[in-house]
Amino acid sequence: MKAATVKELKMALKQCSATELVDHCLSLAKFKVECKELLTYLLFDAGNEAGYVAEVKHTITLQFEDITSPNYYYIKKSVRKILRNVKKYIRYSKQKETATELLLHFCAELKNNYPDMQRSTAMLNIYDRQIAALQKTMASLHEDLQYDYQQELEELLK
Repeated sequence: MKAATVKELKMALKQCSATELVDHCLSLAKFKVECKELLTYLLFDAGNEAGYVAEVKHTITLQFEDITSPNYYYIKKSVRKILRNVKKYIRYSKQKETATELLLHFCAELKNNYPDMQRSTAMLNIYDRQIAALQKTMASLHEDLQYDYQQELEELLK
């Protein structure tokens, strides 16, 4: 079965009634956890971006605290899982400020929890790539926000 294009879906959804739209959204939410999370963000968290960012930061911190393995292989796998979740939360929001704050928090947690990550090339590469992504995201922000975030980034790079 070939999926329809976004334009075709938009046209079809415009012709649906409100109850049909609700039914379609609920059926989407039943199949994938990611769809349910996106729907939750759109309905409950999109209006309160600061609360959403604080909640996600708390989640990131808890996930880093749950890593207990002394083996760098398992630490790396856990860090990549956390990063995958962070990227998913950034995708939900679609705001550059949210992306910058979440990436800054991720890098800070990574550096605070694993200050000796210099011993693992993979961990160092993850950190460096996120710093590069952070700088790229910051470049598209307003100048005042860039300055504030640049100060936080400099503190992180020390």
